[in-house]
Amino acid sequence: MVHKIATVIGKLSPGLRQVIDNISWLLVERLFQMGLALVVGIWVARYLQPKDYGLLTYAMTFVSLFSAIAQLGLGTIVIRDIARDPSSKDETLGTAFVLQFIGGIVTLVVTVGTISLLKPDEILTRWLVCIVATGTIVNAFNTIDYWFQSQLKVKYLVVANNLVSAVYAVLRIVLIRLQMTVIAFAWAGLAETALRGLARSIAYSINGNHLSRWRFSWHRAKTLLQECWILVLSGLAVYVYSKIDQVMLGSLLSDTTQLGYYSVAVKLSEIFDFLPMIIYQSVFPKLSSLKEKNPEDYLNKFQVYFDTMTLLWIGIAVPISFLSPYIVNILYGKSYAATAPILSLYVWAQFGTNFGVARSAYLAVEKKLHYSLYSSVFGALTNIAINAILIPRFGAIGATIATIMTYFMVIIALNFYLRELRPVGKMILRSLNLYKAMTRLLGLVR
Repeated sequence: MVHKIATVIGKLSPGLRQVIDNISWLLVERLFQMGLALVVGIWVARYLQPKDYGLLTYAMTFVSLFSAIAQLGLGTIVIRDIARDPSSKDETLGTAFVLQFIGGIVTLVVTVGTISLLKPDEILTRWLVCIVATGTIVNAFNTIDYWFQSQLKVKYLVVANNLVSAVYAVLRIVLIRLQMTVIAFAWAGLAETALRGLARSIAYSINGNHLSRWRFSWHRAKTLLQECWILVLSGLAVYVYSKIDQVMLGSLLSDTTQLGYYSVAVKLSEIFDFLPMIIYQSVFPKLSSLKEKNPEDYLNKFQVYFDTMTLLWIGIAVPISFLSPYIVNILYGKSYAATAPILSLYVWAQFGTNFGVARSAYLAVEKKLHYSLYSSVFGALTNIAINAILIPRFGAIGATIATIMTYFMVIIALNFYLRELRPVGKMILRSLNLYKAMTRLLGLVR
């Protein structure tokens, strides 16, 4: 069996083998962390119970609405630029780090100020939001990830991240055994973010690089900001239309229990979201370079990319949807039984993630990122409107329906309305022919 696999891999091009090797390492990382999440994360949810778990989720989701300010949408641009010109890494990474550090400070101020206005009498909620938002400053060290992704060298990064995840898991277990309150888990999350930044720095140095060589350039900052401002606005809109359901559940309903049920369904549905992300991280640099070298082959490879996203979506949604009652009962217990019908429906919304990530890659390579902004703003407005109607009447189920409707309009239908996005719409339609999609995918190894 091993010999057959080696023979098949040997037939692949060096570039494709590098992509597969990168995916393999990222897969190891995600599977390890997913295992920890299933054991420790579920233990935390059981310990906190739906109400407190919903409150912690509300704080984390609220901060995520503003996190695009801290990230500045630089990831895709920095990875693309370093992949094309590796010699520019120190200036590009140094500039990106400073910009994201400043963005984190702005995010903290804006987030804490907003939650203070919205919930002036809820001290615990404000503290949770403040602690979680502080992590956006430390997340400036995520800049290091961009170099590893641009070079398809993630081995050291995977080891570092897994070590931190193990420490974080032990820390949360200790908090449970000590019967600590919900705010202690927020502090633990901040500590994990700081440790992850330290681990990334060590991995970067071990790989022969030096943070001391990073340098900030006003000219480079101006260039990055000129292109990334669209991604910042787009990121804000994306978080609104993908996370506003949880914020509105926590705001429109007096009890956070419904949010606790819903957040568990979302977490279980998104447990395999690392797959489209690691595929994106591994193929994006190759697609960027292929665009310049061989435009025809570039489009063929993009079609295979969409085929992969479709097969991945169907392969995950079907079993989770049918087995949702058993999954929820075994993992979370009877206190979360109301999560099962939400999960069976919500998991089908994952086409939004799969196709959305693939479309973002296409727009980044084609330098049409402004369409990400248009679609995200449209999605944000649509999702807010539908949630405002459905949540007061149907609670978590209403939020689930709103998510599916929004994703369909933004990720699918909009491609056929806007002329520049029609190539994406065609690739999605072709990928829905599962037989041909599988044939094209298998054609890579023949």
